Amino acid sequence: QVQLVESGGGLVQAGGSLRVACAASGRTFINYAMGWFRQAPGKEREFLAAISASGGSVYYADSVKGRFTISRDNAKNTVFLQMNNLKFEDKAVYFCAARSTLASSRTFSRESEYAYWGQGTQVTVSS
Repeated sequence: QVQLVESGGGLVQAGGSLRVACAASGRTFINYAMGWFRQAPGKEREFLAAISASGGSVYYADSVKGRFTISRDNAKNTVFLQMNNLKFEDKAVYFCAARSTLASSRTFSRESEYAYWGQGTQVTVSS
């Protein structure tokens, strides 16, 4: 029902910035809250940020507050994650996901609340 494709990953020096994007297919994109997650080798997938369907509310993991910004352009069916002041430990595969419309909690950080996932885009941070 929903196809998600991430893009914009690459190699960045520590302290630099990068913006990753997630393009969604279909005309139902505006019905979904969206989230960004990442996973480094040997680690669990980690919640980073989420945005409500309208874009009126945003949520961030404490570890990225002040550095990362999530936004969406519903006219283009795209959600973005602007990443500033990147650190070596930010190196990971970054995934976007669409939150289930059946989710009833006010918590947006749980993987189990997301129904559709992209393939991921690699972000590498060098020293």
